Order: sequence, then structure tokens, then C-alpha cells
Amino acid sequence: MTSTSEIHIQGTCTDPTQRAQAVLRYLNAEVLADLAAKVVLATELDLSPAHRETAQNGLVAFCSDRLLGHLAATDRALYAVAAGAAETRLLVRTLRAHHRLIAERIAELDHAGSAGEVTAAAHALAALLGACQLIERDVLVPALAALPGVDLSVLVEDVTLLLDGGILETPEILDVREIPHGRRHPRIFGSYARLAAGQSFVLVNNHDPKPLRREFQATFPDQFGWDYLESGPDRWQVRIARLSVDG
Repeated sequence: MTSTSEIHIQGTCTDPTQRAQAVLRYLNAEVLADLAAKVVLATELDLSPAHRETAQNGLVAFCSDRLLGHLAATDRALYAVAAGAAETRLLVRTLRAHHRLIAERIAELDHAGSAGEVTAAAHALAALLGACQLIERDVLVPALAALPGVDLSVLVEDVTLLLDGGILETPEILDVREIPHGRRHPRIFGSYARLAAGQSFVLVNNHDPKPLRREFQATFPDQFGWDYLESGPDRWQVRIARLSVDG
């Protein structure tokens, strides 16, 4: 569902890339503000033990559903594409490490047995999310927008679609033979990102994509299928499957 703020952004920004960046900033700011409000409720207000426990449970529920869903949509629509380019691959690894730390803090928050433990986990969680969003805004998104063959506005549409509970369209065949070499891997990783677990697409290439397979193994270790359907000499076809939606 498109919010009033997103409609305003779409109406006032004319450049597609700037508009996409503005939508991302809004989505991130919204989830961060909602998290901050729940952290205050669970840690800083003078609540009775019963009410504090209720606030803690509400914070955990928000994080387990809304926050992790937001991170998953960002990873699938943005990080997976950036992981396919040498310029942004290491940055994606850093951001995914932040996501893992956020998940650990949520688990700590869920098992916290004292007000001090709740406060420590909640504040660490908010700080991690803020740092992650700052890296996305100032480094990843501009770098992603500058990658050859990447349309940031399309990727942001994918983010909003996933956040609304939609399903990304899955390509059946991706023929990259006519795509310049520097643009191929982001396109391939973007197609992979659209797959649900158990789905696949056929990659058609004019050489054996062994380097691509190594990149997949580094980025999605043991989470993908790779089956040669045709092996040269002029055309290679590989069925790439998504075995897991993790990572």
C-alpha cells in the first residue's frame, strides 16, 4: 500500500533515481522511528513489572515480524544485486553481518530476564539498525545506482512490493550473451534474488560461467543449485536454483 509520504515523494521528485532514494530513506526512517518508540516504551518509562513485560513482548514481536521483514526485503531486492558486482560485494558482506548482529540482539531481547538486559539489548539493536541504514544511505545505494545496468527505481519497487506481501516475478530464461560483460553479474544476481526457495531460471551464456559459480558460492554458500544443461562450445546453459532464502 502506497503511503501519503510516498505519494508526496513521487509527486515532488522528477529524477527516477532521486525518487527511489527518497522512498528508501522514508521506508528506513519509518521502521527506525517505530523501533525507537517501542524501545522507549520497553526501557525508559516507569512501568510496573507486568506492563514492562508486555512492552518487552511487543518490542520482540515488532522486531521478529516488521523489522526482520524489512531487512529481508532490503536484502533480497538490493543486497542480492549489489553482491553480484565487485564494487559493492564486500560492502554487502558488511551489511549482512550487521543483519546477523541485529538478529542476535533480537534473540537476546526475547530471552532477557531483567530490566537491565532488556535495556542493553534494545539500545544495541537500535544502534545497529541506525548504523546499517547510514551505510545503506551514504554508501550502498549511491554505489548501486552507479552500477552499469542497474535501475535503482526498479529495485526500490521490488522492496515496496515485498514489504506489501507481494511476490516478485521470476524469470524463466536469462540470456546474457548480448549484455556487456560489466553488466552481466548484477543482472544475474538480481534475477536470482527474485526466486523463491525451490524456483530456478536458466542462464544462457557464451562461455562457461565458472567465475560466476565461485561468486555464488561465496555469496550464497550451499544455498543454490547449479546444473549444466548445455556445455559449449558456443553456448552454455545452466539451471540456477534457489535452495534457500537465507543469506
